[in-house]
Amino acid sequence: MDTFAFIIHPIDPKRDVSRKFPRLGKYLTVGQINFFSTFFPPVYISEITGVRSAATGREIKGWFVACPYTPQRMLELPAPVVYRKIVQTGRLAEKLGAQLLGLGAFTSVVGDAGVTIAQRLSIPVTTGDSYTVAVAVEAVREAARQLGLPLATATAAVVGATGAIGAVAAELIARDVRRLWLIGRPGRTAALEALRDRITAHAPAEVHVGTDMAGLAQADLILTVTSAVEAVIEPEHLKPGAVVCDVARPRDVSARVAAVRDDVLVIDGGMVAVPGAVDFHFNFGFPPGMAYACMAETMALVLDGRRESFTLGKELTVTQVDTIAAVAGRHGFRLGGFRSFEKPVSAEQVQRVAAIRAAQGAA
Repeated sequence: MDTFAFIIHPIDPKRDVSRKFPRLGKYLTVGQINFFSTFFPPVYISEITGVRSAATGREIKGWFVACPYTPQRMLELPAPVVYRKIVQTGRLAEKLGAQLLGLGAFTSVVGDAGVTIAQRLSIPVTTGDSYTVAVAVEAVREAARQLGLPLATATAAVVGATGAIGAVAAELIARDVRRLWLIGRPGRTAALEALRDRITAHAPAEVHVGTDMAGLAQADLILTVTSAVEAVIEPEHLKPGAVVCDVARPRDVSARVAAVRDDVLVIDGGMVAVPGAVDFHFNFGFPPGMAYACMAETMALVLDGRRESFTLGKELTVTQVDTIAAVAGRHGFRLGGFRSFEKPVSAEQVQRVAAIRAAQGAA
């Protein structure tokens, strides 16, 4: 049977450590978890069974393995130290028999985004970013459809537009909308302007750039995908009736948005329904049968017989995104509905925001 492995790591330290080690999660503080993660070895989490292609009937199996570092530790420690721990985790995957390794969350963006990791392992590596883009853009389009928002008249924004995911997502979204804001960190104006020029050479959208959140006040649709450790989007940044697709982990959207802004729709990017009777034998916060898009990319590649480092490095292309979307679709992977802050998005939530948008249009 063809096999894969996927690296996860604690994002919310107490919550995520508790999922595997309840006593440690209960008694250690966040600071202690961050500190001790430096010394923890890679951890075997679970076997993944039941992934089956809808096209061929081919079945594969895999494993979750965990790098113990939290995002904070990955940012604090020198890149070579972080590489070493991720490589150790990858070697655990090799020992289990994995033929392809997927990098999850911060392990996919730290340093050179998987290039060094792939060079130091004997199996191919993928970050999953290509399918993450495909699913996030599909989620934005579907949310717009459910809200009755015509894309051709919409204003969109991509936060984290100079990153690998953000840049190619912006290129894809620019095909559909009238106006697009590219938002990046201060000091990244030149990179934003270069991306703007690349987009306007091929898409009709009116493109603006910014290094703060001011442009979000105009945006109907927002896709956010920074590598920030803390939230960057607060309630005051958003217009009524806006949709925000948060692809980042840790989240870019503050929990305050969910608490005080019931007039906007925040959806988690990248939830995918996996073909077959998949059992992850581990609760990572999604409903049964659902996975992150980055996980799904790893599975789809193995189902397709592609034991290759499909997505690596800081640059993605529209061709890569289109290719993996076609591969995943052929084998039965699909958008798995909407979730927001670990909870399903209800029809009532969608209807409420749709009504707000309709009232704005009538005013």
